Amino acid sequence: MSSLTEKDRPIVQLLLGAGTCPRCIFRFCRVGSQTLYRHPYKDLMKDLKQFLNGNQEKEDTTCFDVADPPCKRFRLGHAEGGPEDLNQNGALSQISLVNDDNAAVQNSAAENSAAEVCNVCLGILQEFCEADFVKKMCEKVNSSDYQFTSFVFSLSLPPQLSVREHAAWLLVKQEMGKLDLSLAKDDIVQLKEAYKWIIHPQLSEELGVPTDGKVLCYISKKTLLCGFFCLATVCPDCFKPAKNKQSVFTRMAVIKALEKIKEEDFLKHFPCPPSSPKNLCVAQEIQCNNGAVFVAGRYNKYSRNLPQTPWIIDGERKLESSVEELISEHLMAEFKADSFNFSSSGREDVDVRTLGNGRPFAIELVNPHRIHFTAEEMKGLQQTINNSSDKIQVRDLQLVTRSAIGRMKEGEEEKTKTYSALIWTDKTIQKEHIAFLDNIKELKLDQKTPLRVLHRRPLALRCRIIHTMKSEYIDEHHFRLRLKTQAGTYIKEFVHGDFGRTKPNIGSLLNRTTDILELDVESVDIDWPPALEN
Repeated sequence: MSSLTEKDRPIVQLLLGAGTCPRCIFRFCRVGSQTLYRHPYKDLMKDLKQFLNGNQEKEDTTCFDVADPPCKRFRLGHAEGGPEDLNQNGALSQISLVNDDNAAVQNSAAENSAAEVCNVCLGILQEFCEADFVKKMCEKVNSSDYQFTSFVFSLSLPPQLSVREHAAWLLVKQEMGKLDLSLAKDDIVQLKEAYKWIIHPQLSEELGVPTDGKVLCYISKKTLLCGFFCLATVCPDCFKPAKNKQSVFTRMAVIKALEKIKEEDFLKHFPCPPSSPKNLCVAQEIQCNNGAVFVAGRYNKYSRNLPQTPWIIDGERKLESSVEELISEHLMAEFKADSFNFSSSGREDVDVRTLGNGRPFAIELVNPHRIHFTAEEMKGLQQTINNSSDKIQVRDLQLVTRSAIGRMKEGEEEKTKTYSALIWTDKTIQKEHIAFLDNIKELKLDQKTPLRVLHRRPLALRCRIIHTMKSEYIDEHHFRLRLKTQAGTYIKEFVHGDFGRTKPNIGSLLNRTTDILELDVESVDIDWPPALEN
C-alpha cells in the first residue's frame, strides 16, 4: 500500500506550493517508511509530481511503495485512530477525499519547489543528506584518529527551525480542518528522526561500523532575531537570562514559548506558511567525541607528604604532586584522553600511608582516542606507573565498565578498614595500662564532624564502630594500636578526642592525654576490582 494516500493530496499540493521539500512533506503526511526518505531527492520530487498528477497506477512500483516497520511514534499509539487504523508503513488508513485536480497548479508547485531551499528544514533534508556531506563528516572522524567499534550521531539544530515547523504545522492543520481531519503536532515525524533515518546507513557504510563513540554535528543559520523578539514579547517568562548562556533564545526556550503561545497570536507575528529562505543552513561544526573508558586498580601510598588529590588552596599549590596525578598522567598519555575523573574507596590524609593490598580506585578517561588494550599492555602500563615514582605503587590495573565502578561505592557504611596508629601519652604507661584495649569489641563512637574538616563538610553527629583493637607496647610514652573499624571512622579524632567532639576516645579510656604520631591504612576490605595474576 502506498505511503501517501488520497487524503494527503491537498497537503502535498499546499506544502509544495509553499516551498517545502519532499522529505518534510512526508514528515507532515506522517510517513513512517524509513527507506522512503533515503531515496534520491530528485526521484522523490519526480514521484511527488506524478502523485499530484494522479498518474500513479496501483501496479506501478514507485519509491512510495516501500514497506518499513511503523515509525516509533505510531507504535506507541499516538495516532488518533488507534493501532488498528494503521497500515504497515505507519500511515493512517486511506480516506477517500474530493480532490482539486488542477494539474497546472500542481505542476507549477512541484517545479517551483524543486529549485528552492526548503522553507521548513532550511535545506537540512536536502543538501545535508547528500553523499558529499556524509564523506565530509567521515573524513573528520577518520582524521581525528579515534578507535571505535560503533557510533552515535547527534544533531544540534538552530532554534528558528522550531518556529518554521510550528508555522507549517498550523498551515497543514488548518487545511486538514477544512476536511474534518486533525493533525496533532506529535504526529509529525521529527526532523532529527527523519535525518537520522537517512544519514545512519550512509555513515555506517562509510565508517564500517554499526550505529549505536559519538559524532556531533552542529548545524546553524544566521538567525533573524525579530521573530524571536515577537515570541519574547508574547511569552516573556520563557526567555529569562541565565548564566553561561550566550543568548536567551535557546532551542528549549523557543519550544516552551511555542507551547504557550496562542495560535492567533502566533499568526499575527509570523508568516504562515513560513517564508522561503535565500540560503541554506551551514554546518557550523562537526565534532567527534568518544565514549569514556574506565580503568580501575588498587594503589599503595608510601609517602607521608603526598595528598590523594591536588592540594591547592586559594589558587596556590601546596605540594608538587598527588596520587591522582602520578597515576593519571600515564593513563592520559596512553589513552590519548582529553581529561579524567578520579574516584576511590575513601581517602587518606596527606601524612597517612596506605599499605597492604592498597586502596581501590577508578579513573574515568574522557574522550579517549585509544580504547583497545590487551591484558599484557595493561600490565606494561602498570609497570610504567610503578617505575615512575617511589611514592606510590599500583596493582590489578584493568579496564572496567561504568556499572562496575558502582561496586566500589556499594555498602560504603558497612565496609571495614584496618589501621595502625602510633600513639603518644603524656603520662607514663606500662603494658598493663593498655592491655584492656584488646578486650574491647564493637565499641560505639559518637563523632562530630572534626574541626580540621569542618570548613568543607557540614556539621553532623555520626555513629561509628570500632570492631576490634590490638595494642603493642613500645615504651613508657608510646604504643602502637591496630584497629579494625567501620568505614568513615575518623581515627585521629578517636585517638586525641578532638576537644571532646569524639566520645569515647583513647584519651578518655586511658584517662590520659593522648595524640597520634603516625597512621597507616593497612587494608580496605572490599573485594574490588578483581585481583589479577602477576
